[in-house]
Amino acid sequence: MDVVVGRIAKAHGIRGELAVDVRTDSPQQRFAIGAVVTTKLRDSSTRELTIAAAREHSGRLLVRFEEVLTRDVAETLRGALLLADTETLPPTGDPDEFYDHELAGLSAELADGTVVGKVVEVVHSPAGELLELDHDGRSVLVPFVRAIVPVVDVAGGRVVLDPPEGLLDAD
Repeated sequence: MDVVVGRIAKAHGIRGELAVDVRTDSPQQRFAIGAVVTTKLRDSSTRELTIAAAREHSGRLLVRFEEVLTRDVAETLRGALLLADTETLPPTGDPDEFYDHELAGLSAELADGTVVGKVVEVVHSPAGELLELDHDGRSVLVPFVRAIVPVVDVAGGRVVLDPPEGLLDAD
């Protein structure tokens, strides 16, 4: 199974460097020189790329790949997701930290055990993380904060919600 470790935001400069929004707690490992990442392009095709260089710049990582030598080629990668195999991910070491793939598929329940849906994915937004739930066939975004999601039980296959009034109501 693959997990997203970054997203290519845009080309940078004229030599094929790319600005990457990092989505991993171990960028030094994931973007080390010589590391190979799988890119999932906007058309859903995939391509293997080898890290040639990486450096921090304005809150992003600027990455150069061995296979991307010009800005024109770099532009074709805009919006691509950078993937890593979940088998190679280190343990988080923190009981309150989770990888996105660990949460997808968990049952979403209220404190009394009532099942209200299933976690579809974790959505990363500028304001913070959201859990996208399938709730009665419709998508509901739930802020992934302890006040609303007080329990995450990966081993038990569930998250417990304490939603504010109206959060799960139909529009």
